Amino acid sequence: MKPENRVYFNSREEARANRYRSCKICRPDRFEPKPEILFATYYDSPLGRYILVSSKKGVVCVKPAEQEITYFTRRIKESIQFREDNQYNRKVIGELAAYFNKELRQFSVSLDMRGTNFQHRVWEALLGIPYGETRSYGEVARSIGHPTASRAVGLANGANPVAIIIPCHRVIGTNGKLVGYGGGLHRKQALIDLEACV
Repeated sequence: MKPENRVYFNSREEARANRYRSCKICRPDRFEPKPEILFATYYDSPLGRYILVSSKKGVVCVKPAEQEITYFTRRIKESIQFREDNQYNRKVIGELAAYFNKELRQFSVSLDMRGTNFQHRVWEALLGIPYGETRSYGEVARSIGHPTASRAVGLANGANPVAIIIPCHRVIGTNGKLVGYGGGLHRKQALIDLEACV
């Protein structure tokens, strides 16, 4: 810009009052939200190490530790920052320990689930499967009013970020066989066996 074409104001408000707008290239008025901070820690269970992640609202993630790199990489791309902190995960650690000791059947920790509306409907249906019982993907699909959506239910089941607490391990194939589990079929079988021994 040539110096003779420059106009100066004491504030942005004064510039706007004189019908000037901010630069469309550098966008000085752009709102930059603060990155979300999540709190992560590890929990050593009888089935191996899990990564636990919570927000100030509730549990965001319970996954086997071997999945943590994929999880963290995706979240960092979303401008989420992580802090190692037990404070926000203390209750979920206690409840997981009680679950594995067969002292707890119903989790009470708050959840902060992130997903689509359909995924949320599936996850809510999973929470309704009683301890020690299983359902087929078709039964879950029918329970949410989508009887032909078994495949979509399977995808939502696989996308469940909070293993064990949202019991995706209780969903099995129509023929009774174990199919599809992000933590490995050995963990799925172990969780079903744990709940069967009541």
